[in-house]
Amino acid sequence: MSVRAGIVVTGTELLDGRIRDDNGPWLSERLFDLGVDLAHITICGDRPADMEAQLRFMADEGVHVVITSGGLGPTADDLTVEVVARFCERPLVLDERLETRIGEILAPLMKRWKGVDPAAVLTANRKQAMVPEGAEVLDPVGTAPGVVIAHEPNRRPAVVVLPGPPWELQSMWPAAIATFGFRAAVGAAAKPQRRTLRLFGIPESEIAETLRVAEGEVDGLEALEITTCLRRGEVEVVARFASDAEPAWTRLLGLIEERHREALFSSDGSRVDDQVADLLHGRRIALAESCSGGLLAARLTERPGSSAYVAGGVVAYADEAKTRLLGVEPSLIERHGAVSPEVAEAMALGAIDRFDADSAIAITGIAGPGGATEEKPVGYVCWNARLADGRSLARDVQVPGGRDAVRDRSTTVAMHLLRRLLRGEDAHI
Repeated sequence: MSVRAGIVVTGTELLDGRIRDDNGPWLSERLFDLGVDLAHITICGDRPADMEAQLRFMADEGVHVVITSGGLGPTADDLTVEVVARFCERPLVLDERLETRIGEILAPLMKRWKGVDPAAVLTANRKQAMVPEGAEVLDPVGTAPGVVIAHEPNRRPAVVVLPGPPWELQSMWPAAIATFGFRAAVGAAAKPQRRTLRLFGIPESEIAETLRVAEGEVDGLEALEITTCLRRGEVEVVARFASDAEPAWTRLLGLIEERHREALFSSDGSRVDDQVADLLHGRRIALAESCSGGLLAARLTERPGSSAYVAGGVVAYADEAKTRLLGVEPSLIERHGAVSPEVAEAMALGAIDRFDADSAIAITGIAGPGGATEEKPVGYVCWNARLADGRSLARDVQVPGGRDAVRDRSTTVAMHLLRRLLRGEDAHI
């Protein structure tokens, strides 16, 4: 039987969209690395009844370990430890060593806080030194400690209580998984295999049809847990399986390669961003962006070391900027419009010249909601990728979605044009 886990992320600010949950996905990856099957991630507000309901749900689902994130501070709405203690039927007790440690952490901070009553601060933070009886304590990374409560077979799972700030949670994770309570719950979990394929230029429905075909052609397909999703305009296929199901995966991969040879650009999990970065090694690329507003430059420079190949970019949003900064002839814009294959080509040529680059990519389009015409609707975008030696690939299509989707997907199309151009392929997009 596989080892199963659940994650409960707390915080009303997550429910109302003020911040995004980064802890759930991060913990999911770490659990996978340990061979633990994540069954559920839930998010609830800072309400004791709701938090306890999530814990009961996880227990009813039969998970072996529950990991909570958030609600460990000194304020009145930081109630996770109290709720977990009640759920595990353990009284809260003062850990004097922990209280001393929190005081040591606060001492230099209070010197910087003018007009703060040190006694009041220490009293408020004493709450953080109250832990469930018998729990293993994880020393604070910030000021909030974590705790681990061992599972009780046939009654309730182990519970690992971690802080909400991602850097604190991530720093505390090694200590958490080293505890007796966690190790006893997880045991010798067998790490499953995971393979990721990425395709571009086809709808998700085509992969769905291939998987239907595979049901009749791939022996052992039922041993593969397969999920598909559309991410930034790409189709991602992820398979999880035990090591003895590797032959079934090999047969499925062969079928996908046969049916989607042009669209399959990654069979090793690498992203198009990784591939383009490798292909740009030894080159100097310039960017000319209009509707994407610098998003492509941001994407290309996310990777450390990108300064070795990114020369620079121009966000030429207004027509006069295209003319002054990239040398696009005003007459060209007047004849064809700022959103046109002709202007995209001129922008790319201008970027190569301005940055003395050997490669360039240009994007111009109508992100909406305004600015559209009958001939050029919202989502109409033009790209031009070219090398200084004259080779180029160009596309103009209507990108689906609202303004944010059009802008983001425009950068994905640009990356794939670059990938194909640098590999000497045609523009199958």
